Amino acid sequence: MMAKQRFLLDSDVFITAKNRYYSFDICPGFWTSMIHRHRQGCVFSIDWVRAELLDGNREDDVVCWVHDKVPDGFFLGSDEPRVVSAFTDLMTWAQRHARYESQAKEKFARGADAWLVAYGRVHGVTVVTNEESARESKKSIKLPDVCDEFDVRHVDLFSMLRALNVHFDWTGDR
Repeated sequence: MMAKQRFLLDSDVFITAKNRYYSFDICPGFWTSMIHRHRQGCVFSIDWVRAELLDGNREDDVVCWVHDKVPDGFFLGSDEPRVVSAFTDLMTWAQRHARYESQAKEKFARGADAWLVAYGRVHGVTVVTNEESARESKKSIKLPDVCDEFDVRHVDLFSMLRALNVHFDWTGDR
């Protein structure tokens, strides 16, 4: 029997979903499916992403969803020693990388991205992000580029939904 694929979501997945394709008023099934797939052991995120999401407006739909709907265990802790060690490796790589400007390195060090890659590297989890590679950029360290550098699998949201066989069907007027 094949092991189920596990996915680790970046904060931009939630924010973009809310702001564009899967807003709460248009596609509540998206949000329900994230909880359902979490309970099946497939969809997670980390504490750093939770902190980024909760840093927004208290009236924001994603903030309310995180507070009211997301079950315990959805946002995994990143403080285990192997993840911290992997994070240190990522920070060393970023700081020593001559291409990136110091502001890009500082932003990378403060955010969730390096923690996502570290967690994905240690646990063999696929990182889900809407970011696109920017290999030539000096001003920004992009999540797909870091994943590639550290051999961490990454996909976009639509690829994850397809892999999980998620469908949103219209059931008619209510």
